[in-house]
Amino acid sequence: MYNDPQTRTRLILPFMARFYASFAQPLAHFGLRVTVGALLIVEGWPKILSPFAMAGFTEGIGLYPGWFWSLVLAVMQFVGGVLILVGFLTRPAALANGIMLAVTFWFHWTHPYGELALTPEGMAAAQAAGQTLFTADGLRNLAADGGAVFLEQVQFKAEGLSALWTVAALFLAAWGAGPLSVDRTILKREF
Repeated sequence: MYNDPQTRTRLILPFMARFYASFAQPLAHFGLRVTVGALLIVEGWPKILSPFAMAGFTEGIGLYPGWFWSLVLAVMQFVGGVLILVGFLTRPAALANGIMLAVTFWFHWTHPYGELALTPEGMAAAQAAGQTLFTADGLRNLAADGGAVFLEQVQFKAEGLSALWTVAALFLAAWGAGPLSVDRTILKREF
């Protein structure tokens, strides 16, 4: 893939070709794969600890029976994340997770957080409880607009990160594990 002369792009700086093919591209591919795999493991671990906790959510988006799809989601994220991280059976694991992440993007897109607002009572309760999530300036900013800007930022991050993560997983499904992987270094072939 990286050194194929038929698909090689003509470079403005041709002397960089060897650097790109032997170092930059494999390292970038490795970094993307490890990041996607690690994030899936982090997201999947709580689901492995409580594999049926997402049953209500999965049924809420039309996947029945919820207990089954909750378990599938937990295993797919955690085990799929491990597989992607080490680069073993990367394409099927990445494809399954890419589809799941596309559903996550669809959910965030079609179910926005909305016009929720942080009430003055809620703000006072948070301050009285000694919360540590926001600085004093952050609490003043939240109180100023009822949390509208904060919720817009949360919505943007939910949609944006879901879209980016979906594309990254589907990239790995299409291009495979890359040269620094179990698939290519030990097995010498990919799925």
